[in-house]
Amino acid sequence: MFSDTGGLVRLALFAVLLAALLHAGWNAMLHGHRDRFLSMTWMSIAIAAVATLVVVAGPLPARASWPYIVASGLVHIAYNVSLVQSYRRNDLALAYPIARGSSPLLVTLGAALFAHEAIGPLRALGVVLVSAGILAIALQGRQVSRAGAFAALTTGATIALYTVIDGIGVRLSGGQSLAYTASMFLFYWLMPVLFVARRGLPALWLPVRTAPLSIGVSLVGGLVSIAAYGIVIWALASGAMGAVSALRETSVVFAVLIGRVCLRERVSVARWIACMVVVAGAVCLGW
Repeated sequence: MFSDTGGLVRLALFAVLLAALLHAGWNAMLHGHRDRFLSMTWMSIAIAAVATLVVVAGPLPARASWPYIVASGLVHIAYNVSLVQSYRRNDLALAYPIARGSSPLLVTLGAALFAHEAIGPLRALGVVLVSAGILAIALQGRQVSRAGAFAALTTGATIALYTVIDGIGVRLSGGQSLAYTASMFLFYWLMPVLFVARRGLPALWLPVRTAPLSIGVSLVGGLVSIAAYGIVIWALASGAMGAVSALRETSVVFAVLIGRVCLRERVSVARWIACMVVVAGAVCLGW
């Protein structure tokens, strides 16, 4: 999966799985918030603030990566808006798997077309198993509305797009994966601009006084998010994009667990079996 060997490979595998857990966690925080647009905006403020500090204090990535930073930043904003819309139409156990499950195959295809990446039979099987298991988790016993499915699949498409962009861009950053990540996350300042343009400044600041705990949870979710995707970008610098993406999407298993334990969502035996299919795919990717 990765060009390096030994301890670095094991570290990268563990890191991407950790990122999967963190990613499922912040998505659960977002889904559990009553006003998800407000929550996503405050998460974005936390992300952008940390990114600003890193950019000011550290080196810049190589100039060759700057167009990819801009493209990825804009796609991430589209992803944030799409994710909020998806969670308005579906519960966590449905929207999250559809969005995440549709992306690894698209990432693998995009990486082959634009980065000329090849993937072996075992890892190709891993990507297929992860995607199939994720979609099975989402669709078992569920009636998905056309609008809900479209919102979740649109989210998956944006995930695939920014993953391929970042996979290419970070490799052109001159070894500055942290600087690349922080520079891309500067675009998250656009989220509060969009929120204020739509609802006004009082709607952003009033909850700080009336619901400080909720805003605090959103800020923590933002910090978790930047850590999760920072790990992924680091892994993309040396790993096959489709494999990294699929391994990251094992987060749906964590999302099912979180949905069951924290949000009290029902989980069937068939869904647990689908989770095992995802795990089997992850094993193929890390073999």
